[in-house]
Amino acid sequence: MYQGDYDIETVFSDDPLETAMEWQSLGAPRVHIVDLDGAIAGVPVNLEVINSLAAGMLIPTQLGGGIRDIRTVEQLLKAGIERVILGTAAVEDPTLVKEACRKYQESIIVGIDTREGMITVRGWQQETELSGIEFAKSMAALGVRRFLCTDVGRTGTLSEPNFSGIAELIEAVKLPVIASGGISTLTHLKMLKQLGAEAAIIGKALYTGDISLKQALAAVE
Repeated sequence: MYQGDYDIETVFSDDPLETAMEWQSLGAPRVHIVDLDGAIAGVPVNLEVINSLAAGMLIPTQLGGGIRDIRTVEQLLKAGIERVILGTAAVEDPTLVKEACRKYQESIIVGIDTREGMITVRGWQQETELSGIEFAKSMAALGVRRFLCTDVGRTGTLSEPNFSGIAELIEAVKLPVIASGGISTLTHLKMLKQLGAEAAIIGKALYTGDISLKQALAAVE
């Protein structure tokens, strides 16, 4: 999707498992999965695909989109997903985050999805008045150990990451931060590493060929 717009999407494959297996064969250390339909619906929608990915991959997987209660967290982890990402649920139900972190610790990631520094929820379709930085601090106080930072306005644009926003978040929480949104060159990856990002999610740039996975891995070794 371009800038989180569900009306502007590009389909690169109709076989997610085959695609994921290809990235695995090329050396991907982890596969990041988003149930876009689930993010809107509030419950995972593509469970058949998700279960096939969890069962079929030899490398770790992480999943976001529509995970709004502890039962769903448990089901996904039991299915073989290594990490689950809480976004809307973290904003609307902090007690869920606290319980999930207490039970599953490193398996929980909280997504900091922002437009112009403010948190967005429900598949990036609703704005809030929550500052991304202040929200992240409140989540860290509940036991969150890792964050996924996404600048929604840069997703699918192949422009560049929000380096200043990512650096600010890393400094504020002093916890592992995964960067996402706008990554389109090897230089972007090197800069994110220098800023202290734990990892980076590359989406569209891999499918368009703007970034070679092999070269990307070599660039951040």
